[in-house]
Amino acid sequence: MTVHPHPSLQPYADAWTHSIEAISELVLPLTEGEWNRATPCPGWSVRDVVSHVIGIECEMLGDPRPIHTLPRDLRHVVDEFTRYMEVQVDVRRHHTAPEMTSELEYTIIRRARQLRNEKRDPGTMVRGPLGDQVTLELALRLRAFDVWIHEQDLRTALGVPGNLDSPGAYVARDLLLAGLPKVVAKQAGAPANSAVVLDVHGPLEFMRTVRVDAQGRGTVDGTPSLGPAVTLTLDWETYVRLAAGRVRPAAVADRLKVEGDQALADAILANFAVTP
Repeated sequence: MTVHPHPSLQPYADAWTHSIEAISELVLPLTEGEWNRATPCPGWSVRDVVSHVIGIECEMLGDPRPIHTLPRDLRHVVDEFTRYMEVQVDVRRHHTAPEMTSELEYTIIRRARQLRNEKRDPGTMVRGPLGDQVTLELALRLRAFDVWIHEQDLRTALGVPGNLDSPGAYVARDLLLAGLPKVVAKQAGAPANSAVVLDVHGPLEFMRTVRVDAQGRGTVDGTPSLGPAVTLTLDWETYVRLAAGRVRPAAVADRLKVEGDQALADAILANFAVTP
């Protein structure tokens, strides 16, 4: 399946296509029981994650949102955002495996056609998640990110690792790194004129330095720091799981190497999740 929108949208369309087709291949052979397996996404089973992906893609297509009242006993529904996201999930909770796979296939076909025929400028304002207005480019970037993250949720649940270096992984890397200056400078309160180094190895390898200026503002770049306050060394999969809020730092302590100011490192790791 080839998708050809505006050149600046193409990487996101490609990453989205790669991940959503991987999801489709993952779930097609599943038995009814496997759809109920828990995923790292709080409160969501395999079926729920696929329902979420279908639901958001339907909203990107302009389909009306289902009119549906949520049960009151969903512990993972804690605020307006999670309530909003849960509607598309809960409405499909009793769907059978064939209903799930056929709706997913149909949604992929419709969305691929929409992307293939996308002639709008990347700066066009469109409806984003929660009904807010975002640029078309950001909307597609967020979809590529979300679908890759949920592909990884499904892979973890089903014990089928893979695609940690796929096009979606690079979109996820850049999006997660963009949230790092706020984590270090604002939430963890790194001191002025300090630096924190993130050294990531594995399928995606990179080193980034978050610098906090005299005013306490954080920026991220790819140049090394001579005397960082903290250096965090970890593998790419662990970084994704921490930054996407799928795991607590204590649970992956054996996969994390911390050098420098331990209290600052703990504060950074406590605030590391940058996705809802």
